[in-house]
Amino acid sequence: MSVTPEQTITRSVCVYCASSRSAHPEYRQAAFSLGEVLATHGIAIIYGGGAAGSMGALADGALGRGGRVVGILPRFMADLEWGHPGLTELKLVEDMRSRKHLMLTGAQAAIALPGGSGTFEELLEAITLKRLGLYTGPIVLVNTRDYFQPLLDMLERSVRERFMDERHLAMWQVVAQPDEVPAALERAPAWSEAFRSFAAV
Repeated sequence: MSVTPEQTITRSVCVYCASSRSAHPEYRQAAFSLGEVLATHGIAIIYGGGAAGSMGALADGALGRGGRVVGILPRFMADLEWGHPGLTELKLVEDMRSRKHLMLTGAQAAIALPGGSGTFEELLEAITLKRLGLYTGPIVLVNTRDYFQPLLDMLERSVRERFMDERHLAMWQVVAQPDEVPAALERAPAWSEAFRSFAAV
């Protein structure tokens, strides 16, 4: 089964990223730059709503360029005052599961910046849903400092070991720099529910 270039123009993206203030500054700089790039291209951002770490940097970069930034924040985080105060819109939800669902279903594409267990969970859920044809948009990993390489190696091994089909490697794109993201979104292979035919290896 062949894949063809994605034809849909991306107007909003879900961005998975971290709240850590302790990680290398290059991660926050990449997040800030991604916010600027997306805003410059007229692409709205839907993210976790936080003000710290890469989350805050992403929002600040986009807002500084006049971009639209929508935060999805669980109420317990709002009670702890973890939310970004300057967003275009902040939506409060009851729990983490609701947050993940709204972030992904409200966007036409998903972008992952480096992060911890929460970012891994969100990214792998998006990949799993795409494998099942329940999510069909582009998925782009911004591989700052080669952060995602071990995960990419593991995914490729899952193909070699026949837990996934080789065609599943087309489910995501990898870029080194934030300014490469818009082009990666546009060239992402199309995906559809029909690809459920090889979801099970």
